[in-house]
Amino acid sequence: MQLKLALVTAALASLGNGQSPTQVSGFNAGPTRLGMWVYVPRTLAKPAPIVVAVHHCQGSAQGYSQETRYQPLADQHGFIIIYPNSKSGGGCFDVASTATLTHNGGGDSQTIANMVDYAVKNYGGDRNRTFVTGSSSGAMMTQVLAGAYPDVFKAASAYSGVPDGCFFVQGSTATQDPPGWNNQCANGQVSKSAAQWGDAVRSYYPGYTGERPRMLIWHGTADNTLRYPNYQEALKQWSNTLGLTTSKQTQNTPQQGYTQTIYGDGTSTTAKLVGYSGANVGHTVPVHESMDIAFFGIA
Repeated sequence: MQLKLALVTAALASLGNGQSPTQVSGFNAGPTRLGMWVYVPRTLAKPAPIVVAVHHCQGSAQGYSQETRYQPLADQHGFIIIYPNSKSGGGCFDVASTATLTHNGGGDSQTIANMVDYAVKNYGGDRNRTFVTGSSSGAMMTQVLAGAYPDVFKAASAYSGVPDGCFFVQGSTATQDPPGWNNQCANGQVSKSAAQWGDAVRSYYPGYTGERPRMLIWHGTADNTLRYPNYQEALKQWSNTLGLTTSKQTQNTPQQGYTQTIYGDGTSTTAKLVGYSGANVGHTVPVHESMDIAFFGIA
């Protein structure tokens, strides 16, 4: 126990003053070549929840840390933030290959799952309170991680993404640069039944029978990059995956022009599936960090 505490203390000390995320030079687990950046506040909960925050295409770990406001919340609540960093030419994550879509398949999703393991072992992270969020390419990866690693992530919040598996490209590989791109999915032209979408999720981790992550889905009706039909398809997918058949809507929540949809029992912070549709909002849906943290049960 003393050796473990000493290792954690040394790892935390190496992060400096905690004012900005730090690149983790010691992470080399792979299997792909993503970079790992981490923000560890000076005062941690024991053990500390972990939030993985995944950037968009043409973005970076450092950039996403500045675009979002998770770090002040980490300071307040004592959780660790992992910022994966794509090194592809366009800065996108691979959500198109069989490798990344499947559990321990050898793709970007497995590399991110390995980052969580690293944070647990080196920074005192709580394996039982690990969450993921992201925007655009990061939102697509968020849903991929929720599907392929339900044993790692307890809840997820996806901003302007697509259903898990929607972006699959036949023949795409985990190492190609740039990663595969599926125009049909991006244009909102892939429609399946809820059962078909749910079966896709279940196929990515065959034999898994445990709990599935709770899901928070955000999308703007004026999204011209990953078009709005992907929002309804994602809700179909996760309602089936989570075994939910009823829903209720509330207008102008959490703000004017947004429609909240809660599936099954519970509230906006306790339900298994919640969606927010922003009228006339484009691809860049503003990140609602405090709502994410509340949904994760950290705040």
